[in-house]
Amino acid sequence: MPEPGTQSNVPESGTQSDMPESGTQSDMPESGTQSDMPESGTQSDMPESGTERQYPTALGASSPTTITLLGQDLAEDVMGQVGFGELAFWLATQRRPTSGEIRVFEAILAALADHGFTPTAIVTRLTYLSAPDSVQGALAAGLLGGGSRFLGVTEDCGRFLNEVLREHPIPDDDAGWDALALETVRARRAERKLIPGLGHHVHKDGDPRTPRLFQIAAEEGLYGPHLSLFAAIGRVHPQVLGRTLPLNGAGVCGAALADLGLPLELLRAFALLARTAGLIGQLAEELRHPVAADIFLSVDLNNQSIPPEPYANGGLHG
Repeated sequence: MPEPGTQSNVPESGTQSDMPESGTQSDMPESGTQSDMPESGTQSDMPESGTERQYPTALGASSPTTITLLGQDLAEDVMGQVGFGELAFWLATQRRPTSGEIRVFEAILAALADHGFTPTAIVTRLTYLSAPDSVQGALAAGLLGGGSRFLGVTEDCGRFLNEVLREHPIPDDDAGWDALALETVRARRAERKLIPGLGHHVHKDGDPRTPRLFQIAAEEGLYGPHLSLFAAIGRVHPQVLGRTLPLNGAGVCGAALADLGLPLELLRAFALLARTAGLIGQLAEELRHPVAADIFLSVDLNNQSIPPEPYANGGLHG
């Protein structure tokens, strides 16, 4: 990488390059000129159905004078009337949530918004350091890091609990939940698989988010079967594993989202929605108190060259 203040082969802002400047001719058709794309109302190669095409949606639609969203007048019924958390729930389910559902849902968003210098936060800051002209790139980089180790546990736990519940009758007391949880933990142990949502690298003695979300869900009458099974796993797993691990915040959020009836396919999306706010906060702090350059230089200035180590017969991944 070129050092600050040195020349490179990358054209500077304001210098000439092979890219056409704004306002100059290029191979792209200008607005108002002919192109290969059919204009609105003109014939195309798509087969006609004999009727005007329609693309139904219950989400946003507009006319010259109004905008509707979820069957509501956006300007009059939504703006200033519906909070963002409520709207996100409403958009996903196409039904307006109750006040209790809003409270649980927004508690989940708060729980997942930020958790310090995680890989998603670090890569967002580093991407902004590399491309300060691309805020969307920095945010996207952080969101793309949401996977099986960070953030994705929310989806993994919700799906795991749901699979167990679909295969067994719902218990009607704590003893029944404990029995189901014990069977579940023993089965996972026999399969040599981890239990999503169990354990945390920092909160080894208990994740403070977990009991709080259990409490909020109970207060709102939304402590459903997914939370019940997750809590039972927390009670019985030491009998099988021989040690006590915490139920982590990402896992309890997945259980609570599943109890809200939200689509399992979208559980990770809600975690990413929450983390988007956190990553915006990371960028805002990076602007005032930058650390990305220190992170970059701590690696760049302390790397050590070693001889190549070829993989043998495809290596560990062959």
